[in-house]
Amino acid sequence: MKKVLLLFPLLFGCLWAVAAGEFRAAELRCDYRDNPLSVNTLTPQFSWQTLSVGRGFLQSGYQIQVAADPADLERGKKLLWDERRKSDASLHVRYAGRALEPGRSYYWRVRVTDQSGHVSPWSETHCFSVGLLGRGDWGGAEWIALEELPDSLRVVPGQEFNKIKIGDRKTALNCLPQFRREVALDKPVKRAVVYVSGLGQFELFLNGEKVGDNFLDPAWSDYDKQVCYQTFDITGELQRGANVFGVMLGNGLYNVPRERYFKALISFGYPKMIFKAEIEYADGTRETVVSDRTWRVTESPVTYSSIFGGEDYDATRECTGWMQPGYDASAWSVPLVTTQRGELIAPVAEPVRVMEEFPVVSIRKTRHGKWLYDMGQNFSGTVQIEVSGKRGQRVQLNTTELFNFECDSITECGGYRGEYRLTYTLRGDESETWHPQFTYFGQRYVLVGGAVPAGEENPDGLPEIISLRGLHTRNATQTAGTFHCSNDLLNKTEQLISWGIKGNMVSYFTDCPHREKLPWIEQLHLMFGSLQSKFDVYTLYDKMLTDMELAQTPEGLIPDICPEYVTFLDGFRDSPEWGSAFVLAPWLVYEYYGDFRLVERHYEAMKRYVDYLTSKADGHILSHGLGDWCDLGPKYPGRAQLTSLAGTATPIYYMDAVTICKAAEKMGRRADAAKYGQLAKDIRAAYNAKYYHPETGSYDKNSQAGNALALYSGICEPQNRDAVLANLVQDIRSRGNALTAGDVGYNYVLRALEQSGNSQVIFDMNSRYDVYGYGYMLAQGATALPESWQALAKKSHNHLMLGHLLEWFYTYVGGIRRDDSTQAYKKFIVRPEIVGDLRSAEASFRSPYGLIRSEWTTEQGGFELLVEVPANTTARIYVPASAKSRISESGLDVSQCKDVEQLGAEEGYRIFGVGSGIYRFSVR
Repeated sequence: MKKVLLLFPLLFGCLWAVAAGEFRAAELRCDYRDNPLSVNTLTPQFSWQTLSVGRGFLQSGYQIQVAADPADLERGKKLLWDERRKSDASLHVRYAGRALEPGRSYYWRVRVTDQSGHVSPWSETHCFSVGLLGRGDWGGAEWIALEELPDSLRVVPGQEFNKIKIGDRKTALNCLPQFRREVALDKPVKRAVVYVSGLGQFELFLNGEKVGDNFLDPAWSDYDKQVCYQTFDITGELQRGANVFGVMLGNGLYNVPRERYFKALISFGYPKMIFKAEIEYADGTRETVVSDRTWRVTESPVTYSSIFGGEDYDATRECTGWMQPGYDASAWSVPLVTTQRGELIAPVAEPVRVMEEFPVVSIRKTRHGKWLYDMGQNFSGTVQIEVSGKRGQRVQLNTTELFNFECDSITECGGYRGEYRLTYTLRGDESETWHPQFTYFGQRYVLVGGAVPAGEENPDGLPEIISLRGLHTRNATQTAGTFHCSNDLLNKTEQLISWGIKGNMVSYFTDCPHREKLPWIEQLHLMFGSLQSKFDVYTLYDKMLTDMELAQTPEGLIPDICPEYVTFLDGFRDSPEWGSAFVLAPWLVYEYYGDFRLVERHYEAMKRYVDYLTSKADGHILSHGLGDWCDLGPKYPGRAQLTSLAGTATPIYYMDAVTICKAAEKMGRRADAAKYGQLAKDIRAAYNAKYYHPETGSYDKNSQAGNALALYSGICEPQNRDAVLANLVQDIRSRGNALTAGDVGYNYVLRALEQSGNSQVIFDMNSRYDVYGYGYMLAQGATALPESWQALAKKSHNHLMLGHLLEWFYTYVGGIRRDDSTQAYKKFIVRPEIVGDLRSAEASFRSPYGLIRSEWTTEQGGFELLVEVPANTTARIYVPASAKSRISESGLDVSQCKDVEQLGAEEGYRIFGVGSGIYRFSVR
């Protein structure tokens, strides 16, 4: 429908008036989710977009209705909330009706009014449900388990693999449980919902079928403080008569076994689960099924489960028919009733799912007699095999990012030497299909032992692999942006960075999907522009900011990883460039998504962190942490080499103080605004006095990172900016357009160059294969973003931390930029920059208000620009043209198009103001 609507402006040209019925509200969201089954509040927020067939649509008002029954909503009767308001707001409208109840479903719709007073039809009806907001809402459900870990054997926080001091910790593997409960239903069911959590990971089954398509439920968290549960609507899956609920558990990050590879040894406890099913019958009666001692439990066929070490499954241990009614479970055990520390909440972010599949592109036999399967792409996820063989035969799979073809072995990566493995013991069917349930890894290659590909010689009668596929798993949030241009290297770079993001997007952003899987938080602010350009990351930020506050120490420190599964030392726990994500990211979310709620929620904790930094400062200078991690110096990449620790930590500390000042001003906290405003001034004066060198016009060690941070942060005095910028550009040019900045600094190098009109320098830095950078990575065969500019084999080859260029593709090559005068792209700018050998580019971005598109080309002897502006927004369009150029829009001279306002000229651009619609500018 949306595609049809968007064609109308092309067919009818410059339409201004919008008649009734030609616009409607769509893309309805509650608490930023589509029809959420559990929200964690009694006052959720509603958002919508408007689809309009005409140009210049602006909302002047809305009406929103909420009811407990869809029939009541349709009749407009018994409404819980009926809000009519003159307002252009369509994002984050907070519920203000009659009290809602936990565990209940509600229905809502909205209609909007245009500036002429015309009213749209009602939107489609959407639904949301309030989750279980307290332990009392669980109806007596208990945590149940097969076995329980004594508190004396807990390892919280975890310990690094090379620093284990556990001594004689129990070395026997824990048993992985499966639970069963049979329920008889003798009446028609109107609605049925299940609330369930299983630690570390769970899968829920009903009558033999897995419920939902989530992977690695529940979301990872600090389990001592917060545990996520998942909600499933099972109305359509229940049957009249007997029904069987089944739950299988894996260890996840809740319990990491000591065997095989592990980055950290962690144990909150042994696996356990909690369950509540709420069944509403057609006659209005209700029934509740909860986890308790009426369930039965036994060991599952999953004989080994580790988020770091892999998974083993023995199909000969399956209890045939255990998920079906009538199964005799008398030999199973009564579960233990146990406890769990963390508060139960519904997840705010999307679940992890299988998002793509990869077929094998080549198979080769190694000289060690194993078979190497190549899927052609480095991705996060797991492997699915279809295999045939004799009962009891076992297939072993080792997955890896890199394979050393000279040594015929898996390449070592940061301490990982190929210990991660998957094993499957066959039940003996003609064909059986299996993939792991509770683990994932970063991989491109799979090394198969104990089996041969179907059709190959098999003198030993080994199992035969009929097929093998890669299953890419990641957070299921929507893709927001697409980009393509006429330069092949830039397109490949965009894909390289995108795979670095996709490979590290689960229930938080990880550093890598193999070696660590840990939530290093600096990327939440350093990579924000790139992340939000490519994906709708609001809910992930919501979740991770809560993780940060829960991890905050009494002193105010925000650790470098949150949740803090492992307590690292020195800069690996306390680095201002990392912890400052907790201050900078909430403000970025407000600016780009329009929701100030996250700033309000975390404001006091944000202040405590800035106060903590103040306590660590010496004369307003911070000189601790990791600095510009993995910059390009003479040594092996790691801690900063070219920039002092103060050269990154102090400018970011300055930005923290400025951000708190702005937040305080918006919240009307005058004393705080004055305090942190003065702190910012003091930091700026101290840093300039000590680290600015007037004789050279440079900062610190005159590195790319140091000069760029001073420019972007605003800590550089206005009268010195030209000199510092000249030093930055000169350093890049003197190196043959090569970069030196690392994880922290490169973001600011790009941002400082962008804002100063130096996109040509950015292009020159990133359009070659022969110096360290993206082109060099691609030349080394990388298919996802490596951890180091040198693409070193012993470093990870699936990171997102160096992906800062992605933002430039959308905001400068495509030209789509938020107008700083408003939030969430309510007003935005389209200003493409034609640099290097670029002849065309296409960028699209799904903003909170709707789709923004920018497509330009210079290949027709002039310049053509297509811009799509979503309803209820306005845009300033910068068209590259001289004052004498003839500009037309949709075939008409621009001076004759009354819905295009001429705003003047600037630096080789003609500027136009437009409302919503699709516009085609042509320059001759």
